[in-house]
Amino acid sequence: MIDNTIIIDAFLDDTWLESGLSQNTLSAYRSDLKKFCEWGEDSKLVLEQTSRETILDYLAFRSDKNFSARSTARVTATFRRFFRYLLKTERIFIDPMLELKSPKISRSLPKSLSESDVDRLLNAPDLTTALGLRDAAMLETLYATGLRVTELVSLTLNQFDSITGLVRVIGKGSRERLVPLGMECLDAISEYIEQARTELLGMRQSEFVFVTRRGTSMTRQAFWQLIKRYAIASGISSSLSPHTLRHAFATHLINHGADLRSVQMLLGHSDLSTTQIYTHVATARLQELHKLHHPRG
Repeated sequence: MIDNTIIIDAFLDDTWLESGLSQNTLSAYRSDLKKFCEWGEDSKLVLEQTSRETILDYLAFRSDKNFSARSTARVTATFRRFFRYLLKTERIFIDPMLELKSPKISRSLPKSLSESDVDRLLNAPDLTTALGLRDAAMLETLYATGLRVTELVSLTLNQFDSITGLVRVIGKGSRERLVPLGMECLDAISEYIEQARTELLGMRQSEFVFVTRRGTSMTRQAFWQLIKRYAIASGISSSLSPHTLRHAFATHLINHGADLRSVQMLLGHSDLSTTQIYTHVATARLQELHKLHHPRG
């Protein structure tokens, strides 16, 4: 059995050192390459000897198995980066990904929430308990800042500045940005820290802002379950995830007149084209209002 693990590990180490990508992204790269190797196990696939035809065969296999275009586009991006690394380190001298295009994917509008839905969600936690105060502060922070959930659960105390009302966020690629919190969010965080955080920690110490009863930071998965629970409690029937509040943050800013460049900076998007999806959200909302209220809508 051929072991491709060493070259995959070397690629991931080099990518992390060069770009500082998140563990989630690196795990996705590893998973994509590992599945490719498993597919090619019978033919004794060696990554450093991969031909363009082999890659095309694998993409055809994925198509036959009805993998989504979005999933295959991500795999193609992984391959593109991996074989560029092999080329750079002179393990190969011809890139098999040259002139191989990624599948086109339709850009679906991100799911969002109405402002009234957000109000109900933010008011769902029980503020008479330590966990309720923590959860309320997390939800307020997520909606006030548009943070990615990984950025939220990894926030540390020294990232907050209560005097300026700003939080320093470490985003993708270790890029930093400053995001304002707003008074309601600041109040929720202050109330949580003053009344609940010490109770949750007990005698333990932690650099993280939002902690569990075990004294650790919350995981992304645990926060996802928390959001789902509060969505049910607040009567929100649509599918909800932590990313939904990030979308709501951006959509509501655009709807209230924020310019696209400012929203890009607040979200931490490296490319303005990523943020432009929210102009479509705003346009869709305007069309909906026109159809509902205009006499000839």
